[in-house]
Amino acid sequence: MDLEIAASYGTRRRGLLGRDGIDGALLITPCNSVHTFRMRFAIDVAYLDKELTVVDIHTLRPGRLAMPRWKARHVLEAEAGAMARWGLRPGTKVSMTGGA
Repeated sequence: MDLEIAASYGTRRRGLLGRDGIDGALLITPCNSVHTFRMRFAIDVAYLDKELTVVDIHTLRPGRLAMPRWKARHVLEAEAGAMARWGLRPGTKVSMTGGA
């Protein structure tokens, strides 16, 4: 899957705002809470700890605020339903590799 990384203040703040969807996922780091205000589509949110293990997963409709997950250090966002298709669930270790 394609992965975008939001690691600067500006890219973390912007996230998926203003988009109609996403192919793949967006990794926001550091991050432990998100919102979907002004978003155009529902998203799956996977909270990852410092070892990239999934702590929690939720689907958020537009206009929602997620409570912080204190053990989370990163957030992975994708279109609603993607996490289930990818087999992600709490306890899953996420790995990332570079690609062309």
